[in-house]
Amino acid sequence: MNEIKPEPNGISIIDKPSGWTSHDVVAKCRGLFGTKKVGHSGTLDPDATGVLVLGVGRSTRILRYLTSLPKHYVGHIVLGVETTTLDASGEVTATHIMDSVKLDDVRKVALKLTGEIDQIPPMVSALKVGGRRLYEIAREGGEIERQSRKVTVQQFDIDPTDDPLTFKCEVKCSSGTYIRSLAADIGDLLGGGAHLKSLRRLAIGSFTVQEAKSIEEPVLLPPSEGLRDFNKVRVSEEVAVDVSYGRILDRERLGADNGNGPWAVLNHDGDLLAIYEPHKGRVKPSVVLIEAK
Repeated sequence: MNEIKPEPNGISIIDKPSGWTSHDVVAKCRGLFGTKKVGHSGTLDPDATGVLVLGVGRSTRILRYLTSLPKHYVGHIVLGVETTTLDASGEVTATHIMDSVKLDDVRKVALKLTGEIDQIPPMVSALKVGGRRLYEIAREGGEIERQSRKVTVQQFDIDPTDDPLTFKCEVKCSSGTYIRSLAADIGDLLGGGAHLKSLRRLAIGSFTVQEAKSIEEPVLLPPSEGLRDFNKVRVSEEVAVDVSYGRILDRERLGADNGNGPWAVLNHDGDLLAIYEPHKGRVKPSVVLIEAK
């Protein structure tokens, strides 16, 4: 009698190569892990490289928490050329003579884009408006009005390169920030135009490119690693039973006295059982990863 293999369950930190869409990476890993249940925590543009966190099996259900984590990028901004996509993959729409712009000028306008800012998502993006992704509308030659959103740029450092019109940038920002839009804004504030030449994501929260694996040799980490940036509580076997049934609990019973949630609920062995959030003075599960026995 053949033994049924348990479904793979966990997270995988991938260093996405250039030329791959985030969906391409997911499709590849579905084959490698042997399951259709694979998703990612945040899209990277095809030409961009770097950290892409995947959820596998039941751990796809925790990806929405990882999406909200801050991001860390490095890239290159080219002054004098605007494109349809705001990056090097698009068609040139305008050129500007910007030879007189100096390093200090770029740093000054980058400072204006630091802190909480209003940002309009680019047309060529995966953001959904009216049930359709913006890039789908853009491919058809359409353009629609987009509402600006509040994003936070904690760090926006600018350094020179060998090319006087190309500047290296390092950005630490909130989730939902478009680095392409920051590059275009740099050009606009300098009285011309610009686009993003390259982009590499160095980190999503504490998930760094140093620990990321090749798309050819992904490593599956336990589900608990996916919530390592969040508060954790360890519960007894008795409370673990309540958790498995998805019961609303008193904060004291769960041990949720550290912070305002969400809390990663672990058993004695450190396995991730569920994620709990505040609820009318108590706590309730938003995700339960184990089945009641």
